[in-house]
Amino acid sequence: MLDVLFQSTFTCMLCAVGILLVLQLLYSSFTSQGKWKEPPGPRPLQLLGNLLQLDLRRLDRSLFDLSKKYGPVFTVYFGFKKVVVLAGYRTVKQALLYHAEEFGDREVTPLFNDFNKGHGILFTNGDTWQEMRRFALTTLRDFGMGKRLSEEKIIEECHYLIEEFEQHKGKAFNSSQTIKYASSNILHAIMFGKRFGYKDPVLRAIVDRDDHTIHLSGSPSIMLYNLFPWLGPFISNWRKLMENVEANKLEIISKVEDLKNTLNTDSCRCFVDAFLHRKQSLEDSKTKNSHYTDDNLVYSVMNLLAAGTDTTGTTVQWCLLFMAKYPHIQDQVQEELDRVVGSRQVQVEDRKNLPYTDAVIHESQRLANIAPMAIPHKTSQDVTFQGYFIKKGTTVFPLLTSVLYDESEWENPQTFNPSHFLDKNGKFIRREAFMPFSAGRRVCLGESLARMELFLFFTSLLQRFCFTPAPGVTEDELDLTPIVGFTLTPSPHPLCAVSRQ
Repeated sequence: MLDVLFQSTFTCMLCAVGILLVLQLLYSSFTSQGKWKEPPGPRPLQLLGNLLQLDLRRLDRSLFDLSKKYGPVFTVYFGFKKVVVLAGYRTVKQALLYHAEEFGDREVTPLFNDFNKGHGILFTNGDTWQEMRRFALTTLRDFGMGKRLSEEKIIEECHYLIEEFEQHKGKAFNSSQTIKYASSNILHAIMFGKRFGYKDPVLRAIVDRDDHTIHLSGSPSIMLYNLFPWLGPFISNWRKLMENVEANKLEIISKVEDLKNTLNTDSCRCFVDAFLHRKQSLEDSKTKNSHYTDDNLVYSVMNLLAAGTDTTGTTVQWCLLFMAKYPHIQDQVQEELDRVVGSRQVQVEDRKNLPYTDAVIHESQRLANIAPMAIPHKTSQDVTFQGYFIKKGTTVFPLLTSVLYDESEWENPQTFNPSHFLDKNGKFIRREAFMPFSAGRRVCLGESLARMELFLFFTSLLQRFCFTPAPGVTEDELDLTPIVGFTLTPSPHPLCAVSRQ
């Protein structure tokens, strides 16, 4: 009886949603024929929009292919939801930099709202976002982001990471989680004032859950959930995501409470202390400010830990995989390191004297393309862009795949080619179309820290080890096809870290 009742209710809900979708599509069709010229795109089907024309397993590639037919500004429908896609370096740059205000809001999907509930940095807009981002940038800089203090923390972590690699004595192992623990430790040191051992159960649990969450967030079932949020309880991936987020939230709350209990107004040990000091200062002065709340603190810390750990850790994994795949390039990196640095510890200031190494890191970021669509944006107001009218509140995808693989900007966009970042004399050159951190108002706020981590982790590891495929596997057999989640991670490949000493 209950099954029959459930099925009947489910059928009625589907019919109601279907009617709403048809009305929405009819409305969209009617308004698009008005005096304003809207971006073109493939004709949507009723109810489904353009879902059948898209490969949800590699949505960025599907959209990139569509841009070649419909141009750099076009429209697709995910069910009834209208999305404007920006493709190609010049278009993405024009939107995010020259129309930063109009394209600067964040699209807060149902999933993002579930994650943060209107708090934190990544998935907020308006005054909350501005105040939390401003505070985070100022505090991260105060704690040395991009400066000598951060460099010292990263170099210390490099030594722990090398020790971990040495324990495998040249035998094949999967380094992915160890690298992410190292990357997360940099942020833990800034957030909480201390690092943790790689076997620490709390560190491992936080990083592993975040890793799983980022992977599941890009799954087709979660894309479906964002279109039909009422499906959430019926989607196992959604239930697991909520479990992961809640578990990590409780861990962060526990760490924050420990710091609250030992807070000293005369010292500032970490990001959490700085936030608590600001909150107390505002309360003492009776200044009205609703942003410095426990919720904004917890979710801001969660945002910074998850985003910073995944992006940097994943990029280092790609770097090592590329070195094992292309040993002649690894040889050239190590020759340059030996010649310029020798056996001493690499410093950030060495970067200017290591043009080939710097080019290899940049090319790894470009080809890996770990955030192919960035985090979706939303228009903050009506805007006319490249002759098209885009209404306020429209979801916008800045397609970073189309920037990093733009055939008009890169000589060989589909191949690993460090020469993309070298002039004819072998000197490093900056390329404006290098945009892995996005751009404009929503550019990654930890970019300078991430760049420093990538450089020091990569060079320190390449000084000490040669990376090769596992025994019995050739370079040609190393598959560069990524695992698709919210970011693109390398397929699991055990590699050998063979000591050079």
